[in-house]
Amino acid sequence: MRIDKFLKVSRLIRRRTLAKEVADQGRIEINGQVAKASSNVSVGDTIAIRFGQKIVTVKVEMIKNTTKKEEAESMYALVSEELIK
Repeated sequence: MRIDKFLKVSRLIRRRTLAKEVADQGRIEINGQVAKASSNVSVGDTIAIRFGQKIVTVKVEMIKNTTKKEEAESMYALVSEELIK
């Protein structure tokens, strides 16, 4: 699955267009590599997203094409959340 779609479906980022913009700015890494919006993500991958002054790192637990709001958090596990100084 494309990283922009995964971020939208898992509700880490609200809209796919916004996820694409964030990826195009180089603020997303998959397994330590800077990711483009079209980069593929699979189960077991580690994703680091820079939101303003913090970096959120998650591990992909499952991939679904659609999900309900209540089930969205089961798609990933939060690894760390750190502030940037």
